Amino acid sequence: MTKNEKIAIVTGAGSGVGKASSIALAADGWTIMLAGRRQKPLEETALTIEATGGKAIAIPTDTADPLSVKELFKKTQIDFGRLDLLFNNAGTNAPGVSLEELTYEQWINVVNVNLTGVFLCTQEAFKIMKDQSPMGGRIINNGSTSAHVPRPGSAPYTATKHAVTGLTRSTSLDGRKYDIACGQIDIGNALTEMAARMTKGVPQANGSTEIEPVMDVSNVGKTVVHMASLPTDANIQFVTVMATKMPFIGRG
Repeated sequence: MTKNEKIAIVTGAGSGVGKASSIALAADGWTIMLAGRRQKPLEETALTIEATGGKAIAIPTDTADPLSVKELFKKTQIDFGRLDLLFNNAGTNAPGVSLEELTYEQWINVVNVNLTGVFLCTQEAFKIMKDQSPMGGRIINNGSTSAHVPRPGSAPYTATKHAVTGLTRSTSLDGRKYDIACGQIDIGNALTEMAARMTKGVPQANGSTEIEPVMDVSNVGKTVVHMASLPTDANIQFVTVMATKMPFIGRG
């Protein structure tokens, strides 16, 4: 590790927002530990970064598994001796069905990935950041516009994203004494695999189905880079990045 090397962990780095943000961070000089469940997409992200002179390491990780998370952070500390940034991005959704039709397994899977995984990674980041020299670092949580208002048939996703907002606030408060800053990026209709359905039509609060505007996911990467570039005595606590004309303002 060089003296000025900046070390980041990005979860869910094999696709979508995680991939775009990893590429953007690497272009800004960050060394990225790419975490996610699927090894092949992680390796593809790493190759994309390395092709432009960046540095990235693919680490298959299940963020809902405490032991897997511990191994990720242990390897980061062994390889680089510190951690400057954690982007808690990994997430999942449940089928868009009526609340009464959701199974327990569908509910708990979303809770484990979207909420418990964020907590587990945050906890391990704290352990490293508070003891390193210089002390501190930054944690960015991927919220959602659903952390503010729901879509129809999205109880597990909406509930967990609201909970992430609470965790962001607690992390920001509890991290003060360790110079750990924590902020949240709420994303609306970035064009990823998960959001592709927006271009075909999705249910609206009034019962209709409408095609919704989307934005290039690179806009999210640029915003994450800006959040990460601040010194730890400054923080973007919450930011919403969304397709300008998506029906979020006034939703519901």
